[in-house]
Amino acid sequence: MANQILPHALPSALDAYPGVTLLSLDCFDTLLWRDVHAPRDLFGALGEANLLQRGWAEQTARSSAAVRHRRNEVHIDEIYAELMPNARAAERAAAVQAELDAEAAHCFAFEPTVALMRAAKARGIETIIVSDTYLDEKQLRGLIAAAAGPEVAGLIGRIFCSSFYGKAKSEGLYEPVLKALKLAPEKILHIGDNKKADVDGVAPFGVNTLHLKQFTEASEQRIRLESAISSIFHPTAAGVAITHQPHRATIAAFEPHIRDAAERLGYTTLGPVLHGFDRWLVDEAAALQAQNGGTVHAVFLMRDGYLPMRVYEARGGEGHAVEISRFTATAASLGTKEAVDQYLQREILGDLNAVAKQMLLPAPEAAKLVKDNPRPAAFLKAVQEPQRMRRINQASRAFAERLVAHVRKVVNPAKGDTLMLVDLGYNGSVQNDVETLLAGALGVKVAGRYLLLREQSRSGFDKKGFIGHDDYDCAALEAMCANVAVLEQLCTAAQGSVVSYEADGSAVRRGNSIKSRQSDVRDRVQAGCLRFVRDEGSVTIRAAEPPHQAILWRRGAAGVLGRLMYVPLQEELAVLGEFEHDINLGVDNTVSLFDAATAKKGLRQRGLFYMKASERMYLPAELHGEGLSLKLSLLAHRRFALPLKYQDFVDNSISLPLIVADGSQVSTGTVTATPTHDGYFLAPIPIGDSRFSVGVQFGQLYDWVQVESATFMPVDAFLSDKVAHGTGEIEAAPSLEGMAQVAPHLFQCENEFAFMMVPPPPRQGDKPMMLAVVFRPIAARQAAAPQPAPTNALLAGAHA
Repeated sequence: MANQILPHALPSALDAYPGVTLLSLDCFDTLLWRDVHAPRDLFGALGEANLLQRGWAEQTARSSAAVRHRRNEVHIDEIYAELMPNARAAERAAAVQAELDAEAAHCFAFEPTVALMRAAKARGIETIIVSDTYLDEKQLRGLIAAAAGPEVAGLIGRIFCSSFYGKAKSEGLYEPVLKALKLAPEKILHIGDNKKADVDGVAPFGVNTLHLKQFTEASEQRIRLESAISSIFHPTAAGVAITHQPHRATIAAFEPHIRDAAERLGYTTLGPVLHGFDRWLVDEAAALQAQNGGTVHAVFLMRDGYLPMRVYEARGGEGHAVEISRFTATAASLGTKEAVDQYLQREILGDLNAVAKQMLLPAPEAAKLVKDNPRPAAFLKAVQEPQRMRRINQASRAFAERLVAHVRKVVNPAKGDTLMLVDLGYNGSVQNDVETLLAGALGVKVAGRYLLLREQSRSGFDKKGFIGHDDYDCAALEAMCANVAVLEQLCTAAQGSVVSYEADGSAVRRGNSIKSRQSDVRDRVQAGCLRFVRDEGSVTIRAAEPPHQAILWRRGAAGVLGRLMYVPLQEELAVLGEFEHDINLGVDNTVSLFDAATAKKGLRQRGLFYMKASERMYLPAELHGEGLSLKLSLLAHRRFALPLKYQDFVDNSISLPLIVADGSQVSTGTVTATPTHDGYFLAPIPIGDSRFSVGVQFGQLYDWVQVESATFMPVDAFLSDKVAHGTGEIEAAPSLEGMAQVAPHLFQCENEFAFMMVPPPPRQGDKPMMLAVVFRPIAARQAAAPQPAPTNALLAGAHA
């Protein structure tokens, strides 16, 4: 559109208007931007008055002004008269000033707009402000100076406020403005972010107008969703604004330049998250130095600490890339029988091959150990054999010496220094295993600083999380950590995981099983992140650093991260579509992040409960295309640890008629089918130990029906929370009686006697089995029209 301008083009806006002699600007979201999502979100910072009360007071004041004075615009004093009707004048004045102070703390000048104002001044063109605001001219000028500094405020000539004239721009405010200016309208260029006010309300007076389009449509949706997710994770608190978004201005100014979807993902998501994390790390390093003395070494744990280290270095820090994986940390911690016993208590019910490898047993011995002792109890007994235990302990102690050599080689700390271990999180398992070792061998203090921290036990070690227990409840942290694999895959280094060390401390890595294409995409994502870090701060002008920066970036990062984890956008999923997750336990296992086709089948069969026991690591991504309500349902369930069960989601059911036959007897009955997703129902039909054939009498209920699937499965697998969806399923082979298949999965029932006959599968021993039929009603059977009663004449004829 000819009358639209993007933020980055603001400095040169006057070039297209050579005849303009006056620059007119809107104030809020044009010159002054806020670091929250919406203006009302700032009201959370007001203290005693809450956000809703402040909103109601403004609404009441406007209604009263419309009735009493026939105007829609009000002054802030009128708002506070409604908000604090019984307060003294001095109390209301103090409350008004508190709001102005909160605005100043959360507002900043947008640098491209200021650059335009400076360009105007260089051409001898005056800049004025025309604003829809409940502030008066003195208050607004003071706010600009307090938020952006006297230099920016000095670029402004006259200021026109709607509160003084009693009308907004959309109601004709520019008419008295033009009278006051005594200037031909074609000599003026007005720019603002609200099309209705700043274009539709001003252009009819003959003024040149430009609509400042703050964000692309995709950006607008993304930051709106971030705001919504942030509200779910952050309860309102007195004196704290809500929906913090310190990255808004940077996104607005620079995202339109980015054409590559992978780079854009890194810029708009990882950028704000890791920039906030890095600011916090710098503060934490300073606090540790003040507390412990000596040098604080920022030690980034590879591989997942790779991108945080790149960010740290991009902002001027010195980081050390230390390769300690969960596998090597555990291997170095098994130097005593007690340590081995504790490890086995945690892992004995898992993969015994991985357990044997973790204990550093030679490959032939490990394979024979598992082959000869396939059950956990026998395996445990064999490991605890004294001679084998001594070999495990000795191997671990030697491994620990090589790990220490690796740290010394990379970091070379002096005694009394502090190793600040930096990782994405989220339990600090590596720190648990190596802290005592490193502290004793190197004479250092150890502290762990994590992007996400959700400890599974109270370790007593020095651990903190940027998003951690100090600021979030356990359910919020668990919800964040549930999908951390997507973050890990975007932050990791393109190298194999460390599995051992040479005597000189050099890392020994296994091969990298991740596809080269995935590495290429990840490189572009990381480049976008680093680009954001370089750009951040370049488009904001503040009079002073606000006191709430730590809260601002923490909450902003949580909103961005929560949105990516639970409401990913189509473009982002296209970037992540082929990603796999390397589980980093010394074995070559990778797991798909998500599988949309499996999800669609699972939703229709079980609803959201299909996710239980799934090994895929980014399950919310599978819900794309199924509607926002389903994603928010999943998020709420996890965020608040809601104790809901399958039956709580069932608010209607279908009594489905059946024929059951075992070869000698036939009986009829019904089964209750319950709703799953998208109009589908699940009918779970017990068939004993594969003894019964089942006839599903769809014809009694429907003319048309869609049958998604008919599968057999063990009853215990169907009922279990620990068996992945689809495990042990056997496809049924039904036959049709009176039913015709007219399209894939779509059937027409010829009459009320139509049914689908399903013979049982081969017996699985004495294991109880069930038939799961997933169907969707399309058209209910219409009752036959009643025949008219015979007339007397017809009856007479019949008897004649």
